[in-house]
Amino acid sequence: MADFRLWSDEFPANGFLPKSQEFNDKSFGVDGENISPALQWDAPPADTQSFALTLYDPDAPTGSGFWHWVIVNIPPDARSLPRNAGKADGSLLPHGALQVRNDYGTAGFGGAAPPRGDRTHRYIFRLHALKVAHLPINAETTNAVARFMTHLNEIDSTTYTGLYELK
Repeated sequence: MADFRLWSDEFPANGFLPKSQEFNDKSFGVDGENISPALQWDAPPADTQSFALTLYDPDAPTGSGFWHWVIVNIPPDARSLPRNAGKADGSLLPHGALQVRNDYGTAGFGGAAPPRGDRTHRYIFRLHALKVAHLPINAETTNAVARFMTHLNEIDSTTYTGLYELK
């Protein structure tokens, strides 16, 4: 039996994210393309009813890290997200999937933007296999509530980590 796993062909595990996955906002001092990477997964638990995906930077200087992306209600037969699935309009997400606001306050993917000169930050993509087909939330639900509901209904999870820094 294979292990539940998540990966991307756009950067190696524990390797550096490309510039295309950097946030784009002058107030944060970054000018990337803010494009989410293509992600693939396989071997989820047999009783998976849906998936949720989160992207978290535990190294952000906030005291509690930074949530860059939260998607819920990904159908159980999905095994990938295409490049730029995290665009704000959600048009590249699987049918029924929902993105809630990230810690930038925007819907969808919010790319890497560690403070210039800070140490290398970790960006942890976590795919959650859930025991329910649908979390009872909407686009206005906070990402904290979405994450609470995700953890409450989690069967298993798998991670894939990328790195980023601004010199």
